[in-house]
Amino acid sequence: MSEPQGSEGTTQRLPVIEKDDTLGWPAAPDTDGSPPVQDGADGRGGRFWSVRRVPAGIVALLLLIAAGAFLYDIAAVRAGRPGLRWRRELARQLAARPLDDTWVLVGAGVTAVLGLWLLVLAATPGLRRLLPMRRGHPDVRAGLHRDAAALVLRDRAMEIAGVRSARVRLRRRRADVRAVAHFRALEEVRADLDTVLAEAVAGLGLTRPPALSVRVARPGRKG
Repeated sequence: MSEPQGSEGTTQRLPVIEKDDTLGWPAAPDTDGSPPVQDGADGRGGRFWSVRRVPAGIVALLLLIAAGAFLYDIAAVRAGRPGLRWRRELARQLAARPLDDTWVLVGAGVTAVLGLWLLVLAATPGLRRLLPMRRGHPDVRAGLHRDAAALVLRDRAMEIAGVRSARVRLRRRRADVRAVAHFRALEEVRADLDTVLAEAVAGLGLTRPPALSVRVARPGRKG
C-alpha cells in the first residue's frame, strides 16, 4: 500500500505484515480427546496410606520415656549414686523368675502382640474408608469417602418410582442396597435399581467399582 508524503506528491511503500504459520503460535488444546490415563492402562492407583500419627506418637513417647529413664540411671551410676529402684527391682525379678512363670509369659505375649500390631500397621495402607478414584493427571490423586459414595447411591435409589426407603452399606468391594417398595412389582423395581445403580457406580469414577447386591422387599405390617 502507499500513501502520499508531504506536498511533493511522492509516495513511499510501507512494509506489509503477512500471516506466517511459522511464527510459533501455540496450538489450541484438543478438547475432543479423552484425558490421559495414568498409573497403567486403566488408570488404577494404589490405596491411600495413612500417616499413623497416633500409633507413631505413642511409640515415640514410650521410647522417649524409656530412653530418658535409662540415660538418667546410667548417669547416676557413673556419678557414684545408686541406680533407680525400679530398675534394680526389675533386674532382680528377671533374674529370679523362671521362663515358664505366669507373669513372664504374660509380658512376652503382650510384647509379641504389640510388635505384631506395629508390623501390621507398617505393612498395610490404612484409610479403609477412603476409596481411590481413577487418575487422569500424574500430579493429582483423588479419593471418595465411603459414606459420601453410599449417600450418592442412596439418593439415586430413592429416585426410582415405587421405592419408599433405601439403605446402602458400601464396602471396598461390595455395595449392599436394601430397598423397600410400597407399590409396583418387586421385579420391576429391582430391574430399575440394577440399571440405575450400575450407572451410578460407574459414574463415581472409582478405580475398583464395588459389586452390587440389591434386595427389594415390601414394608412390614404395622401392629
